[in-house]
Amino acid sequence: MARTTIRVLVVDDYEPWRRFVRSTLEKQPGLQIIGEVADGLEAVQKAEELQPDLILLDVRLPKLNGIEAARRIRKLTPQSTILFVSLQASADVMRAALGTGAKGYVFKTDARNELLTAVNAVLRGDQFVGSRFASHDFNRASDEPGAQKAQPNRVRAPLLLHNLEISHRHGVDFYADAAGFLDNLSQFSGPALQAGMAVIVVATESHRDSLLLRLQAYGLEVAAAIEQGRYTAVDAAGTLSTFMVNGQPDRARFFTVVGDLIETSARAARAERPRVAACGECAALLLAQGKVEAAIRLEQFWNEVAKTYEVDILCGYPLASFHNMVSGQTFPRICAEHSAIRFQ
Repeated sequence: MARTTIRVLVVDDYEPWRRFVRSTLEKQPGLQIIGEVADGLEAVQKAEELQPDLILLDVRLPKLNGIEAARRIRKLTPQSTILFVSLQASADVMRAALGTGAKGYVFKTDARNELLTAVNAVLRGDQFVGSRFASHDFNRASDEPGAQKAQPNRVRAPLLLHNLEISHRHGVDFYADAAGFLDNLSQFSGPALQAGMAVIVVATESHRDSLLLRLQAYGLEVAAAIEQGRYTAVDAAGTLSTFMVNGQPDRARFFTVVGDLIETSARAARAERPRVAACGECAALLLAQGKVEAAIRLEQFWNEVAKTYEVDILCGYPLASFHNMVSGQTFPRICAEHSAIRFQ
């Protein structure tokens, strides 16, 4: 009788990444996480013990690298399907990984778009090569008899961090879904951290947690940046409460709170010319509460901040916030307070 549940073993030495994978896969019917391990030797042991249907495997692992672990696993449990999910972007590493008999390879920074597609493909018996490697020829990647040729699955890959620049002082993203907004937050704050700048994130708890995972998936050492004071993440509603008076943002309180945040962060910046990248959702929370004038007033305060400090600002608004507005002027008024506008 065919098994209806796919049993999955996740192998990665970074716990927040395992948490991201677990939350992604557990939302899919028929997928069950039966184990998580953090090094290559334990991966081999658990694979033999649990006999999983699918193994998600990193390349760079303690004690035993993922490629050698895959070779051993293939001998002990050949029926297990192996899918590599790694930050290693070398085509040679990809070839070596597929040469173990693994069915696919996903670059971690593309996992939001590609992970589930890759899982479905390899479980069908197809070989999956991430879109980042679509121009490479992997037809000879595996020496196993009967190995399938790689059929690159062309999924639109997100822009690489090092190709991005912060090109506006007070920009805004209007987004249809949170995933698109989080990608933009990553691509706004990631280059800033790479360049030695400081980053301030004022967002909801779920967005702060998701952004942290994305930045870590890019290989950025966010924990170190937090210790240095270059990465500060605070709650949007909590921050908003510190400068609201009678339903409106108070100018003096706002500049005390935000000014302190920016000046403290700027002192921690390591760039030759210290700058701060600030992104947040305070105005969007006000708009969601129907406080249009308060949201616009807050955006005007941020415009003053952009003129006063060496800071780049990115705001985010869900498009759904504007659907029930009585006045059709709210959207253009919000746009008018920003120097760059983007839609997702």
